[in-house]
Amino acid sequence: MEMPVYEMAIIGAGPIGIELAVCLRRAGVEYLHFDSGQIGHTMTWWPRNTTFFSTTERLAIAGIPIPNNHQNRITGEEYLAYLRAVVEQFDLPIHTYEPVTSLSRDAEGFTLITAPLAGERRYRARRVALAIGDMHYPNRLNIPGEDLAHVSHYFRDPHDYFRRRLLIVGGKNSAVEAALRCWRAGARVTISYRRASFDERRIKHWLLPDLDAQIEAGTIAFLPETVPLAIHPGYVELARTADGRPVDGPTIVHETDFVLLATGFRGDQHLLEQAGVKLRGANRVPVFDPQTMETNVPGLYLAGTVAAGIQQRYTIFIENSHEHVGKIVRALTGQWPAALGDVPARSYGLAFERYEAN
Repeated sequence: MEMPVYEMAIIGAGPIGIELAVCLRRAGVEYLHFDSGQIGHTMTWWPRNTTFFSTTERLAIAGIPIPNNHQNRITGEEYLAYLRAVVEQFDLPIHTYEPVTSLSRDAEGFTLITAPLAGERRYRARRVALAIGDMHYPNRLNIPGEDLAHVSHYFRDPHDYFRRRLLIVGGKNSAVEAALRCWRAGARVTISYRRASFDERRIKHWLLPDLDAQIEAGTIAFLPETVPLAIHPGYVELARTADGRPVDGPTIVHETDFVLLATGFRGDQHLLEQAGVKLRGANRVPVFDPQTMETNVPGLYLAGTVAAGIQQRYTIFIENSHEHVGKIVRALTGQWPAALGDVPARSYGLAFERYEAN
């Protein structure tokens, strides 16, 4: 049988991938949609009851408001319920738990090979949009003991650490928020950070004063200018640092029951590499046209945080990715999707200038 050729394939069913699907469906564009897990998968491993920094009007997709009864920032669980409702409302056909393992281009378009549990499948599409995000794997420290049972890169629930000693490694939002929540849940918390102090530009403005107050009061311990060298059952060996890097000298032995490595995450760029997308600089930023979101590979588009490469400092979020959808739909149909309205640029051009500098 001859394989049907779809106009577009979307890889990734996070908020921006779903928004693109809604806009294509409204425009009458025939498309396929895949995700290696469930929709909004990244948010499923967030710690429970984590609130967004962005407000609801900036998180809403395809012109569909997010209802809530408290008029405050919503949690990851509330946002997942919203995404499920959008998928139900538009009856979006999404191939969940069907990872795309191969993406190749020829003169007629793209071949996609997927690996669902039922066995390998092949599809054809003239164009492809990658909306795969940038948080697939934790940034590993590659130190002895990193894979011990009491060590984790993922913060699940503060209840896990009730009345236990917890060492948190890191100094940005995830580490600070975890420290405060775990302390309030009854954990004995210590933070190890490679810098002498926290950078207020990189931490939510309502978190840092709270953490500073707890450190000053002695309720949360702080080990500045330290990094872990090795993790053992019951303790961690720490080295002193200067300018964020380890220096020679005696190590610090810190006793602890659990270790949480809040060292950030990185994206899986293997599909970009397979397809031939050029990646530039230390942040491995994909080359693309900011007017259309089309990469150097004709017919291959980027939507969402994947466009930022490996974000060392986050500059692309959900809230400033909506215009990616509009640009892709306009490139396909010639029309800006009405559902997006007048999406402001929000200094998007300046973000690209920063990428160029990196």
